[in-house]
Amino acid sequence: MSAPTSSSVGKSDLASRLRQIGEERYHHRHPFHLRMHEGQLTRGQLQAWVLNRYYYQSRIPIKDAAILARCEDADLRRAWRKRIIDHDGDGDAAKPGGIVKWLRLVEATGLKREQALTGEGVLPATRFAVDAYVHLVSEKSLLEAIASSLTEMFSGSLITLRVDRLRQHYPWLSGGLAYFEGRLTQAPEDANFALDWVTKHAGTPAEQHLACNALRAKCDILWAQLDALYFAYVEPGWPPPGAFRPVDHGKS
Repeated sequence: MSAPTSSSVGKSDLASRLRQIGEERYHHRHPFHLRMHEGQLTRGQLQAWVLNRYYYQSRIPIKDAAILARCEDADLRRAWRKRIIDHDGDGDAAKPGGIVKWLRLVEATGLKREQALTGEGVLPATRFAVDAYVHLVSEKSLLEAIASSLTEMFSGSLITLRVDRLRQHYPWLSGGLAYFEGRLTQAPEDANFALDWVTKHAGTPAEQHLACNALRAKCDILWAQLDALYFAYVEPGWPPPGAFRPVDHGKS
């Protein structure tokens, strides 16, 4: 990890440094995503992605609850709890949260939602990576925890591209894309709030260093999840014992 600079930078300069980290390290450049967007994944490979990604989705409200539990600022708590509702929903079946929407995507691939709910077949590396994220948020400083969420600054363009390419190349998934459609507005709102908070509270070189490294760590966690999927289901295609094994029928 890079060492802290000797002097702090202004809010706009820190924001630029954080955005540069995303340009260099966010998982939009991962070969698994590139294959997805080029229509080169089989149904089984998409099933593996959706199943493993559900484990990550299921931990998002847990990590956000960990952040809430450490917030002494009521204004911050009020703003942050929106994230939990976005994913868990508020009990209104007519307005499902992100987790329910992701389960619909699971079903659209041809898997049963119970498989995602139980975690059956999730890659060990997925669990290690996602659990490392929850650990980071729970154990590091509040500044680092919030800075780690700033990957949402880069997700908007990726989601827009993903929805377009999934509809184009995998039309049988169209009925399960509501999760991404919701995140097109939710993610930018969350990212703008978190970026403003981080740039206000990272005033010293040491704090700015912590914020940048937390964002790098989160990018690494996202990248590691795709590394595991690529190794298990693309090349060389070696899923470990107990992992999901697709019955492939091509893209359709």
